[in-house]
Amino acid sequence: MTVLALAFLSLAVWIYLVAFRGRFWLCDQRLDAATPAPPSSWPGVVAVVPARDEADVIERSLGSLLAQDYPGKFSIVLVDDSSSDGTGDVARRLGASHPNGARLTVVQGSPLPKGWTGKIWAVATGISRADKPDPDAPYLWLTDADISHAPGVLRALVARAETGKLDLTSVMALLHCKSAWERLLIPAFVYFFQKLYPFPRVNDRADKLAGAAGGCMLVRRAALNAIGGIGKIRSAVIDDCALARELKRNGPIWLGLSRDVRSIRPYDGLAGVWKMVARSAYDQLGYSPPMLAGAVAGMLIVYLAPPLLALGLPWHGSALAASLGGAAWVLMAFSYIPTLRLYRQPPVLGLLLPVAGVLYDLMTLDSALAYYRGRGAYWKGRAQAPRDSR
Repeated sequence: MTVLALAFLSLAVWIYLVAFRGRFWLCDQRLDAATPAPPSSWPGVVAVVPARDEADVIERSLGSLLAQDYPGKFSIVLVDDSSSDGTGDVARRLGASHPNGARLTVVQGSPLPKGWTGKIWAVATGISRADKPDPDAPYLWLTDADISHAPGVLRALVARAETGKLDLTSVMALLHCKSAWERLLIPAFVYFFQKLYPFPRVNDRADKLAGAAGGCMLVRRAALNAIGGIGKIRSAVIDDCALARELKRNGPIWLGLSRDVRSIRPYDGLAGVWKMVARSAYDQLGYSPPMLAGAVAGMLIVYLAPPLLALGLPWHGSALAASLGGAAWVLMAFSYIPTLRLYRQPPVLGLLLPVAGVLYDLMTLDSALAYYRGRGAYWKGRAQAPRDSR
């Protein structure tokens, strides 16, 4: 491919992404924007929280659930998934001392059966116990143990679900973004996720594309039962999107953003983000070598080529190629601004999106290497998708 052809291709891709990829970059699907009117009666909700070695954050996240300002019946089932750090004990102490502690039930998880990923088994355990606090609750709120919710989040979720008759209402949590590596990589992660699953398309009932964010998912219980229960996705590594696909076959879903739903666990530098991405990146590609090759090459063409073309004029000597590459780079940075604003980061960071793109390319390659070494997706001491399970 000639330099000029590469420049034309890069710019054409960015024109397509900005103009025709489902308005993914606008970040305009917000839980807190134009919140629907409250329902005439507030349905019961049971929150299910899988927790494995979360002692350092569980008091804050669980405290945010206990403090929900929800007018209807609300209960919480926390599943201590074989924690080694006293997570369950911390949760029990909080329940005993909190004014709303009666809402909380702490359940000890059972050994992981073959064919299940750890988180989904813990969720299944929690769902099986949800009948005890409220057998008639129409909704299950599946939320992670490192997510903190503002007091009005459940009220907003239920209002949106009831108004839209949604089977799944999901919010992508605002991820921890304070260190230099987090500022470089975390908004980019959210941007890439939106590009992969454009939220307006996910929320379009006529569009088959489905996606969700596992940190905060309000699920209509009847809809979950209709697909055969949570066991339908028992082996899924990217379980949130797998659940969204199953549910959207039968009913509408909604995916949005909110600053009121926050991940409170910081990432341990580059290694922390790397581990988070590499554990599931190759699963996203279906464990397919051709898909891997295409994804890696595509990321290089789309993200790395524009700045190299713009800055490499003395090397390649084509002013037109440099101009086209510069235009693609500017368009890329421009489309990144709404995500940077969501994370309250300066727009100038948009010029560094190519750096993040290259690093995510390397994380994806590392994910594939781990798979072919027989380790698969590995998280909190457990191999979630060993090679022999595929």
